[in-house]
Amino acid sequence: MDKQEVRELKALATRIRLAALDAIHSIGSGHVGGALSIADVMAVLYGREMNVRVEDPKWADRDKLVCSKGHAGPGVYGTLAVKGFFPYEELLTLNKGGTRLPSHCDRNKTPGIDVTTGSLGQGTSQAVGLALGDRLKGRSNRVFLIVGDGEMGEGQCWEAFAFAAAHKLSNLVVLIDWNKRQLDGYCDQVLPMGSFVDKMTAFGFDTVQVPGNDVKAVAEALERTRNGGDKPYAIVLDTVKGAGVEDVVNTEMNHSVPVNDEKFEKWTSELKAELAALEG
Repeated sequence: MDKQEVRELKALATRIRLAALDAIHSIGSGHVGGALSIADVMAVLYGREMNVRVEDPKWADRDKLVCSKGHAGPGVYGTLAVKGFFPYEELLTLNKGGTRLPSHCDRNKTPGIDVTTGSLGQGTSQAVGLALGDRLKGRSNRVFLIVGDGEMGEGQCWEAFAFAAAHKLSNLVVLIDWNKRQLDGYCDQVLPMGSFVDKMTAFGFDTVQVPGNDVKAVAEALERTRNGGDKPYAIVLDTVKGAGVEDVVNTEMNHSVPVNDEKFEKWTSELKAELAALEG
């Protein structure tokens, strides 16, 4: 990757953060921390890695995204809006009556959403099923699964991982958002999981860990998942919950936070300055 492409991906990640904040501010509060922590991987997926068609979101041979941590919907919606899957102004209807953007991802309502998620753990099983189904149909596309570190405490995830490895689903890429926090505290205090790299490797995945808020590192890790082979892939994204907005990072309980006008103006002005520097 050259420096220009890295700058473009950083700029896209910043635009995604701004879009997510636009959506959450429109209702006054929401899942800010986890939406911001996935902005960089979303930028790499939709800015470089995934084969999708904005004009045809249901294209049969598209790569698919399953955001199993469905509460990060504003981060996904922000990405889809920036990429043109639906008008940007719709972000301001988040979780309101008649919206196409409910608080958690819904494939029946939002263009570009492949799987309805929200009940933690179930997105993992659905992603594995999609990967198997696409392979049985002879498709060459891939399925990208974003799963939260707190969510990894769900036994359903590990059943699905064992199945994926047993069926050698190399068209499946699991992206673990290891941001260290969940709804009611730090993950290591709620349920210590040990090393995700060791666990995923033991379950039969080709596994690496990278700085998850570094677009270059994420892009390079995703490049190696193009190689096929006889194992599914896992990338442990060492992220910071609330990444990109210092006030959110420094908020102890930042899973879901209020976003009033004052905070919104401060946070978005900082991000806009960052974007101007990247694009200047």
